[in-house]
Amino acid sequence: MAMARWRQQGDLWLLDPSNHPDGEQPSQGMNKGLIQGQIQFIGGSYLAAKPQLSYRRLLEALALRGWQIATWSYVPGFDHQGQANAAWRQFRNLRSQRPNPGGRPCLRLGHSLGCKLHLLAPDGGRGCDGLAALSFNNFSAERSVPLLAEMGQQFGFRSEFSPSPQETLLQVETSYLQPRNLLVRFSRDSIDQSSRLLGALQSRPEDASELRELPGDHLTPASAGLRQNLLGSWADDPAKQRAVDRLADLIGQWSGA
Repeated sequence: MAMARWRQQGDLWLLDPSNHPDGEQPSQGMNKGLIQGQIQFIGGSYLAAKPQLSYRRLLEALALRGWQIATWSYVPGFDHQGQANAAWRQFRNLRSQRPNPGGRPCLRLGHSLGCKLHLLAPDGGRGCDGLAALSFNNFSAERSVPLLAEMGQQFGFRSEFSPSPQETLLQVETSYLQPRNLLVRFSRDSIDQSSRLLGALQSRPEDASELRELPGDHLTPASAGLRQNLLGSWADDPAKQRAVDRLADLIGQWSGA
């Protein structure tokens, strides 16, 4: 199966819903020419340097279901607010160039650190119709980069992300304005912090956030399907594809598109 036709625009990678892999037709419940809406995706940590590869299976499954995909490529740093602002500006510029057809929904989708960056967007989530947050993670810098703790003890300094984990949850409580949020955690994910995020979201008036659990682990959304791409469908792991399809269906059902 050939790879779908991704194209790059600056730090964004774009995929249209009509770009089905060669010879593959949408099955029942998938896109049959109708655009469901737009998805703005930010991946987690170093997986997001090449999201069109690291998250290929999930993003192409969403495209097959009719979604226009835009995903931001980046290398994580300590200034999470600055990176959130940069991603938001690029997505905003893209929407001005490619208006959402027919008033279809615009969803923000994040995995791990990508959830945090969407939550820190300077518009407070007002520029979208909802956020789907997969495997939210909000650890400290020393927990995320263990070498920092060791160096800090040795040289007498302490490094932290900006905003810190505590500041992030406080900012969600006071400045994040989007009521519709789908939090997804996976049953074998030992570093998921979706419950803490849900508490911060539900502390706001008129919140409509919900938490769902699916089988899988922290890396379930980051399935590249490389064996399938190189060797053909016979070499693929059907369980991984089923997990991704289950996730893509959940996002579509929750969106209401």
